[in-house]
This record gives sequence, structure tokens and C-alpha cells, in this order.
Amino acid sequence: MTSKQRSYLKSLANSLDSIFQLGKSSLTPEFVQAVSEAFNTRELLKVTVLKNCMDDPKEIAETLAERTRSQVVQVIGRKIILYKESKENKKIILP
Repeated sequence: MTSKQRSYLKSLANSLDSIFQLGKSSLTPEFVQAVSEAFNTRELLKVTVLKNCMDDPKEIAETLAERTRSQVVQVIGRKIILYKESKENKKIILP
């Protein structure tokens, strides 16, 4: 992903609400599966890591991206933005 594409995705993610919150149980197989299923309807997701989660958000982002075969767009504080290109329902056209 180029820096121009990453910048474009960041601008789109500004208006998104977090649809997942990661708590003290951290990354469970169920959470990873839920995120994977969400990529069936969306290409861009925002995840919030709650304060009671002791794991590093950057490590969580990398692990989650690897397990869902997506890409980390940005990690700011406790917010993670992930992108996975949809093969069928392309909604986001990258520059």
C-alpha cells in the first residue's frame, strides 16, 4: 500500500465509528472471526482497544491483520484502522 493510498484510507476512516471493542480477554478466536466476517460487508474497519486490555495496540493490530489477511492502515493511541480489499463488493477505489 502506498502512502497516498494510506492517506486516502485515513481520511475515510475519520468519519467511521468503531464497530469492535477489544477488552481484557484480548484477541480470542471468536473476536478474530467476527472481524473477518465484518470484512464481508465492509472494506474499512475501526477497532477500539479498551483500557482494561493490557496488550500493546500495535502488536494487536499486526496480529489481527495477519489473522484476517487485512492491512493495518493506522494505529493511533488505542484506535486501529484495518483495510481489506473486497473481491466482490468494491466500495473503496484506491488512488
